[in-house]
Amino acid sequence: MATNLQPRPDASMALLSAKPVPASERLIFPLDVETVDEAKRYVDLFGDAVCFYKLGLQIWLASDGGGCSAFVDWLVQRTKKVMVDLKMFDVPATVKAAVKQLRRRGVTFATVHGNDGMLKAAVESKDDVKLLAVTVLTSLDQGDIKDLGFPCNVSDLVRSRAKRALAIGCDGVISSGIEAPMLRQQFGSQFLVVTPGIRPVENNLDPHNQKRTVDIEQAFLNGADYIVVGTPIRKASDPKAKAEECQGRIARLFNRTMPVPE
Repeated sequence: MATNLQPRPDASMALLSAKPVPASERLIFPLDVETVDEAKRYVDLFGDAVCFYKLGLQIWLASDGGGCSAFVDWLVQRTKKVMVDLKMFDVPATVKAAVKQLRRRGVTFATVHGNDGMLKAAVESKDDVKLLAVTVLTSLDQGDIKDLGFPCNVSDLVRSRAKRALAIGCDGVISSGIEAPMLRQQFGSQFLVVTPGIRPVENNLDPHNQKRTVDIEQAFLNGADYIVVGTPIRKASDPKAKAEECQGRIARLFNRTMPVPE
């Protein structure tokens, strides 16, 4: 069926981010691989198709490549943006010292977790690093929350953690696209929402790792500023083409257009 591009109705765009972020930087690819060399191959493969990379525990602990600190420098030298996703959770003094290590390194985002004391310590040390507080991992559902001993539902826990983090001074949160509209409606548009767990409508890629998922368009229409897309790109037969497809979908959305049937 042929398609053309026409403006999308404004009502459906009410939560779409108006922050001055280039559309190409709204896609974050997680370098969840075993070695720095493999991570660099992905960066070289993607070229300009990916501008923003997430470094989690797996790559941070890689033993090759001169350490992850050197890899951060390597990415920044190639004008890539970096999100350090270590979900820092430790005694406040340690969290404060760890965040301080990231300052003036070209790191854009870092993730923190934990109680108010930990978050306050991170905020005190953040300087040019934007801090994102974890709400509830997208790998957890209501059954998992119950197993962990929380006497509330997922939405209430996300709301509580986001409210505290923003009041303390975090720059934003990591949130499923499912809870993002609630956060926008209650706390406004001035903070950052980064949404992982982006999957096709039918999540048949890794249903055990990601349970509370949305697709690209719904994540942004629900209020996300950035999305993290890993498995759908990495498992594609042509990862670069898949990344370019994701970027095209994002660009169409932020140009306030979408394909519609003729």
